[in-house]
Amino acid sequence: MKLVFSHPTANANVRAVCSGLLNAGILDSFYTSIASFPGDSLDMLSKFPPFSELRRRRFDPALRALTHTWPWLEMGRLLSLKAGLKRFIRSERGIFSVDSVYKNLDNHVSARLRAKAKGNISAVYAYEDGAYASFAQAKKLGMKCIYELPIAYWETRKKLLAEEAERLPGWKQTLGGGIKDSPQKLEHKSMELELADLVIVPSEFVLNSLPEWSKEKIVHMAPFGSPAATQIDKNMLPNQHDKNRPLRLLFAGSMGQRKGLGDLFSAIHLLNDSNIELVIMGSLSAPIEFYRKILPRFIYEPGRPNEQVLALMKTCDVFCLPSIIEGRALVMQEAMSQGLPIIITPNTGGSDLIIEGETGFMVPIRSPEAIAQKLSWFLENRSKIKEMGQRAQQHAAKYTWDNYATSITTSIKTFLN
Repeated sequence: MKLVFSHPTANANVRAVCSGLLNAGILDSFYTSIASFPGDSLDMLSKFPPFSELRRRRFDPALRALTHTWPWLEMGRLLSLKAGLKRFIRSERGIFSVDSVYKNLDNHVSARLRAKAKGNISAVYAYEDGAYASFAQAKKLGMKCIYELPIAYWETRKKLLAEEAERLPGWKQTLGGGIKDSPQKLEHKSMELELADLVIVPSEFVLNSLPEWSKEKIVHMAPFGSPAATQIDKNMLPNQHDKNRPLRLLFAGSMGQRKGLGDLFSAIHLLNDSNIELVIMGSLSAPIEFYRKILPRFIYEPGRPNEQVLALMKTCDVFCLPSIIEGRALVMQEAMSQGLPIIITPNTGGSDLIIEGETGFMVPIRSPEAIAQKLSWFLENRSKIKEMGQRAQQHAAKYTWDNYATSITTSIKTFLN
C-alpha cells in the first residue's frame, strides 16, 4: 500500500508531508519541478543571492531516491520573474505561467501512473490545480485520489474577490488572477474535488468553503506547523517595546487586497498617529507608486529567504494580516514564533491561533475601524506587548510540522485500509 505524491513547487507544508509519507512507509514516489538536496549543485547554487529561491526547494536527503523532477517550465518561470518578462508568466496564457507549470507536471504524473499501476500503488496525492489529469488517470486504474485544498474553494474565492473589486475598485488590480480564472480552469477545479476520495484542508475556513455537494466526502483538517521558537529576549533590539519610539507594525504577504492591505491602509489613515511605523514585506501586486500614493509613509521590505524573514519579524512589535481569502497563512505562525502578537481575520484560517487579548486579536474582514481600534489598544498598552508576544510564541509552538505530517499520514493509512 503506497502512493504517488506530487506538487510542482515546494513550501514548508509540502516538505513536511513528503517526509511524513516517507517515514510512514507509504511513499512510492514524489514528483515535483525542482528539488535540491544538501550538498548537491542546486543546493550550492542557492547560496548565491540571485538563486536564493532554490532554498525553498531543499528536501530531506532520504527522499532523493524517490524524487522525480520535471524542471523546464518552472525554471523558465523563475528566470522570467527575474528578468521581468511578464508576458511569459501571464496567468493561464503565458508559456511559463504558474498555470502552465502545474498543468505540465500534472500531465507528466498522469502519463507515468499506468506503469505504477503494476506495482503496489493504491493512491495519488495531489494539490489544487495540479490534480485533474492525474486523478482522471488514477480513477481509470482503480486508484484512490487524495486531494489537498490549501486555500478556500474557488466558488468562495470568486465571490469574495468580486465583492472586493466592487467595494474597493482602486485595489482591483491587486486582486490577482483568481478573479479572472477562465471557465475551463474553474471546471477543472470542480472536477478535481469531484474525483477526490479524501480531502485534506488546513483550517475551518477552508472546510466551511466546500460546496454542499461535496460535504459527504471524507475530509481531514490538519493545521500547518510553526517554525521552531527562538529565545525572544536574546534577539530583541535594546529598545524593543519602548513606548518612546514608534510601534513597529508588520504586514507580510503579497501586497494586495486579497490580503486586506487596503483595509490596513485605511486603518492607518483613521488612526493618523505618527507613533505607528508600518513595515510591509512582500511582493508587489502593483507599482510601488500605487501604494505610496495611498499611504506615503511606510517601510517597504522586499521578499527574502525564510530565515531573513524571521529575523525581520524579531525587530517588530505586532503583526497584522486582515485577509479576505486565505487557506491558512503560514506567516501568522511564523510571526508568533518570533514573539509577535497578531491581529487577523477569521478568513486567514487562523481562528484557533487567537486567544483573545493573550496571543492577539480577531477582527472582522473589511473593517478598518476594528483594525484601528486594536492598533490603538497596542499603542496604549505597550507594556503588555512583551508578555503577549511570549504567550503567542508558546501557543504557536503547539503546532509542529511533525504533528501536521503525522495527522495526515495517519488519516491516509486509515482511509486506505
